[in-house]
Amino acid sequence: MTPLYNMMNQNNPYNNFMKQFNEFKKTITGNPQEQLQQLMNSGKITQAQYNQAVQKATMIKNMAKNMFGI
Repeated sequence: MTPLYNMMNQNNPYNNFMKQFNEFKKTITGNPQEQLQQLMNSGKITQAQYNQAVQKATMIKNMAKNMFGI
């Protein structure tokens, strides 16, 4: 790699985002959608909170797909 490429790569905010996301991803166990469903069924979160979490997850998934081809 060239020094210019390395410098640009280090200053790329998406690299930091992906690093943080991958660290967060390691902490998740099981199926997040099932866990949310269980929280809603137990009354710990409302239907509106469940819907909001699903909406945010969909937004993040679409963003990752568009930005990184994930």
